[in-house]
Amino acid sequence: MPDKYYLTTPLYYVNAKPHIGHSYTNIAADALARFKRLQGKEVLFLTGTDEHGQKVERASREAGMSPGGFTDSIVPSFKDLWQRLSISYDDFIRTTEKRHVETVKAVWLRLHEKGEIYKDRYSGYYCTPCETFWTERQVLTEKEGILCPDCRRPLDQIEEENFFFRISRHQKWLMDTVRSGEMLVLPETRQNEVLGFLENNVLQDLCISRPKSRLSWGIESPVSPEHVTYVWFDALINYISACGYPDDENKFRKWWPVDVHLVGKDILRHHAIYWPILLKVLDLKLPRMIFAHGWWVQGREKMSKSRGNVVDPLEIVGRFGVDAYRYFLLREIPFGSDGVFSEEALTQRFNHDLANDLGNLAHRTLTMCEKYFGGRVPEGVSLDCAGPLRREAEGLFASLDLYMAKLDFSQALAEIWKLINRANKFIEESTPWKLAKQADLLPLKKVLVELLEVLRTAAHSLSPFMPATAEALWTQLGMEASPAQTPFAHRGWGSFQKGGKIQKAAPLFPRIEK
Repeated sequence: MPDKYYLTTPLYYVNAKPHIGHSYTNIAADALARFKRLQGKEVLFLTGTDEHGQKVERASREAGMSPGGFTDSIVPSFKDLWQRLSISYDDFIRTTEKRHVETVKAVWLRLHEKGEIYKDRYSGYYCTPCETFWTERQVLTEKEGILCPDCRRPLDQIEEENFFFRISRHQKWLMDTVRSGEMLVLPETRQNEVLGFLENNVLQDLCISRPKSRLSWGIESPVSPEHVTYVWFDALINYISACGYPDDENKFRKWWPVDVHLVGKDILRHHAIYWPILLKVLDLKLPRMIFAHGWWVQGREKMSKSRGNVVDPLEIVGRFGVDAYRYFLLREIPFGSDGVFSEEALTQRFNHDLANDLGNLAHRTLTMCEKYFGGRVPEGVSLDCAGPLRREAEGLFASLDLYMAKLDFSQALAEIWKLINRANKFIEESTPWKLAKQADLLPLKKVLVELLEVLRTAAHSLSPFMPATAEALWTQLGMEASPAQTPFAHRGWGSFQKGGKIQKAAPLFPRIEK
């Protein structure tokens, strides 16, 4: 289906409440989903929670609750945050749901039938915070002991009988697939990282189970009642369980393959190595794109619950507003790079970009419309087809298409701001306050109508990124429907040809005074 678009976020662990890292991924996914809807595509935007594994089992024990009761108590905090952040997901999947459990069991049976799994003893190390197995060659040996190479926390040395998935035989195929671009891994640095890993390491078969004697909180293996499914193997399968695999053939045919998996860079290996191999063995198409974004850090450390340096999105939103928070995360750094989060940087973006640029343009334009024409839009004004603002406004959507195809949210917003800043400069060049003193008011009318057209274009193009702001500006312009319900095909230059009436309100972004 060329007019469908299926995108996913990772499933988030429910061992604690969500933080800025979770919100970053979902805000990016939401902006992409909203943009695709405005392009006229039918979208399936999937997010959810990862609820099994040793980490969750331990957290529930510490809370004095059953694992099921504990996860039920945490999941609403994710849903509440997504609602607060205007996340327009279409489906929310939990790994404890029947539809997912049944799919995981079906995958087990399929691999067993094909001879792709086998039982063997595992001897090595396990990182409970990362829920990851490590061999002796991969671990860090420091004076503090044997540490996880990812999170640098102590590892558990274990020996147990488990099931293994034969992935080693697919190493060359995967390298060729990534190199060819059949499955895009972006940004390019992440593709190089995947290829570097495959070129310099021999893939080890993947452990896909844990003995029930060590871990009871998981999906039971249908081929061995003494084992539960390894949490990562369980979680990856959500991408196909949510769209109907294997029983709902029509739904699955409609949505698969996924158009993009959005993940953090720390879980790239699971998505770009283990997951495509599993899909190949299941005779399913590969993801079209896997995009691994960077981290938000404080100082030089990644924000994480275990380090105790996380930023609470609700606290920031309560002081700066939802759209200012969304704007900052998407604009401040290129999607894919690491960024340093600080309230000082957020305040600077708020005052400069939002208050001075966008807010000032809207307030000045609407104030002049109110002052000179009583809040009425001048009727019958014919605008110059070659006018500088019109050319920039009409070229904006092609630029947005280009940058959003690469998930370059920062540059897409920069393109919108080029138009906003050009319009602010146009006010200074055209001096409407002087034109208002002339007997012939037609030049003033043209200036105001052209500025109103720019504001309409700005509201329309901003709606995927800052939906509440776009709606508020749309309403102040006296527009009907909403920008979110107006496809980009209806770009609408000339919307004010027949006049109209504005509904000026308070400034969109009052400056934050230090």
